[in-house]
Amino acid sequence: MTPADSAAVHAAARPLERNDYKTLGLAALGGTLEFYDFVIFVFFAVTLGHLFFPPSMPGWLVQLQTLGIFAAGYLARPVGGIIIAHFGDKLGRKKMFTLSILLMSVPTFVIGVMPTYASIGIAAPLLLLAMRVLQGAAIGGEMPGAWVFVAEHVPANRYGFGIGTLTAGITGGILLGSLIAIFINRTFAAEEILDYAWRIPFIIGGVFGFVSVYLRRFLGETPVFKELAAKRALARELPVKTVLREHRQACLVTAGMTWSLSTAVVVLILMTPTLLQTQYGISIPSSLVANCVATLMLTLGCVLFGWLTDKIGTRATLVLGWGGLAIASYWFFASLPGITHESLVFHYGLVGLFCGVIATMPIVGTRAFPPAIRFSGLSFAYNVAYAVFGGFTPVLTQLWLQQDRMAAAYYVGGVSILAILIGLVPLAAFGWKPVRDVGGRTA
Repeated sequence: MTPADSAAVHAAARPLERNDYKTLGLAALGGTLEFYDFVIFVFFAVTLGHLFFPPSMPGWLVQLQTLGIFAAGYLARPVGGIIIAHFGDKLGRKKMFTLSILLMSVPTFVIGVMPTYASIGIAAPLLLLAMRVLQGAAIGGEMPGAWVFVAEHVPANRYGFGIGTLTAGITGGILLGSLIAIFINRTFAAEEILDYAWRIPFIIGGVFGFVSVYLRRFLGETPVFKELAAKRALARELPVKTVLREHRQACLVTAGMTWSLSTAVVVLILMTPTLLQTQYGISIPSSLVANCVATLMLTLGCVLFGWLTDKIGTRATLVLGWGGLAIASYWFFASLPGITHESLVFHYGLVGLFCGVIATMPIVGTRAFPPAIRFSGLSFAYNVAYAVFGGFTPVLTQLWLQQDRMAAAYYVGGVSILAILIGLVPLAAFGWKPVRDVGGRTA
């Protein structure tokens, strides 16, 4: 073994150092605040509908259009992700990592201070739509960019823990949004919320985002990108063109994992509180408290399952985690009729813990593409798949629930099996295998 090879092996197997923890901490904090900015909209969707549409408009149409504006953020994700990832592969991970959070902070702050329909008429919902599209474009670049940024910083033997910790920070944004929404609704009267208090969470999110932009100045460019630039090995053509021509199998693997991830988040974390109230008559306070516990356990679970991939391997973690999620979800929904508050919190918390297995998606996805086009490949496959599956999952689940109360459990079980199959099937049979970074560092 040459001295260079020996140094590469040592770098790949070293423990996490102070600089690694700083990178993880700042990246996770930024992910928390940016995802908070993206999801806070849904917690105040009813209030925004009252304020940004004509008073004469029927209530069902107001809610439909408000949710349409919310969905526009998801539709904008692929476009923003592809553009930001393109420049991330060309100009550097750090620059785009910082730009994405700035693009999220500005529209969030603008929503918090913008005039409503009573002041500027039809311009109000149009401006709200424009801000939501910008938020979607920003989150489309932020999440893949954050995963790539951390994956290329941490040593190979801490790869899963690093990405799991970052994913925990991102999911922590949901928890933060839920807690802020509960605080606003308990602190202010309904009239005060409609008058001014609804602005507080958006202004807070914008300010937090600006702070994150400043903090990311202290992060360094990834060693992998530096080496690519030094060796003049950066992408020579449009990166997404290379992805579509040479890495279709990797895109399919990543898209399949994204389907599983989006279902776990959308069905079990975002939709379930409403299902508890409408399908099982559980009170709003009980469902919100249980959801907060589940979201907290999701955040902890991301770290746990990321750590497990380092200890027992990605394949074993996929089987254990997604199999556990399928079983926990079925047990949870089967136990709901007549459930007590304490049992609800326990069962939902267990589901949330196994939801942390979603961290395996970026662990697989970042390994699927070579470093020169990694950002573009992950961003394209993840964002397109999330726009498709994240869009039809609520509709499909809602229609299925009209026929069977256990529909959510069956759907989650189905995509869990998909994730397990991705782990069990020899991926080399599809022409795909994990790639090796420049310098011999396994991705």
